[in-house]
Amino acid sequence: MFTRSLLPAVLLGVSALPTFADAPRVVTDIAPVQGLVARVMAGVGEPDVLVPPGASPHGYSLRPSDARALSSSDAVFWIGDELEPWLADSLSELAAEATIVSLLDAPGTTRLDFREGVVFAQSDHDHDHDHGHDHEGDHDHDHEDGHDHDHADAHHDEDEHAHYDHGHDHDDHDHGHDHSGHSHEGLDPHAWLSPQNGKQWLALIAEELAKIDPANAEIYQSNALAGQAEIDELVQSLGAELEQTDGQFVVFHDAYQYFETSFGLKSLGAISLGDASDPSVARVAEIRDAILAADVSCVFSEPQFNPGLVRTVTEGAEVASVVIDPLGTKIEAGASFYTDLLADTGARFVECLSN
Repeated sequence: MFTRSLLPAVLLGVSALPTFADAPRVVTDIAPVQGLVARVMAGVGEPDVLVPPGASPHGYSLRPSDARALSSSDAVFWIGDELEPWLADSLSELAAEATIVSLLDAPGTTRLDFREGVVFAQSDHDHDHDHGHDHEGDHDHDHEDGHDHDHADAHHDEDEHAHYDHGHDHDDHDHGHDHSGHSHEGLDPHAWLSPQNGKQWLALIAEELAKIDPANAEIYQSNALAGQAEIDELVQSLGAELEQTDGQFVVFHDAYQYFETSFGLKSLGAISLGDASDPSVARVAEIRDAILAADVSCVFSEPQFNPGLVRTVTEGAEVASVVIDPLGTKIEAGASFYTDLLADTGARFVECLSN
């Protein structure tokens, strides 16, 4: 009697739970992209992510579970091989039947070149580069189109990638090497820190998912519009706060110029050329001299890097040090991740420049 009377309630509870059985199987590369896709898929399904918290997207070896996820995917959203040169071959081999979308190559995406030198030229903040790509009519990012891009302009410095051997031969990438460690040429892939790019990508993600899953097209579009409105609201509040700050700052590595450009901020320079190797002695000395000579308010460190480097470059200068994380390692995954990341990044800038 007890079992029989309990069964209808159990079945009712099960039926009330959300089901993702018919949702597209979507894989993303990094947490910020997962957050954008999760916002669009809210109420329908949940995307997977390849690069786990704390791992560098510049150099990562796929696990068997990652390979299985790619093999069974309907769609893959990733920044592009400027950020993850190791992933392109895996997509070709494992996700041959999936829709592949490189967000950095998406129409309307704001894209910036890496800034050159230890101390950045301030004019570098004021322009957007198109790199000669014609994006008109390129919304159909199928698998073949997603990998036939000309990346001759996407140079990767030897100092950034020398420590990673992924077992892939990327002959289609032009690696411009500057052995002095004072130049990092090519397209800056940290484009998710532009709120405008986030809005643009939400619309693109909704469009691509609607092609795969027309039954939920209205949900995807509604979610994307809501996500864009959330970004607009956040940008307005962050802009008001950041307008009250002043002074120059130094970043650990050049990952924030999209955010800086969006809010009119001015970075003096970067401690490290990239996030995969330590800076040279000469670079440390140059940035330390620049900090002492300029009116620098603070220096940003990052959680995965040696804090001793920050202490070294700030020796003799009275500047604040604040930890910032462009990947949002400690932010909870989900539909609010992207706006949480932007809010946290803005809060770190306010904290740093208000000291």
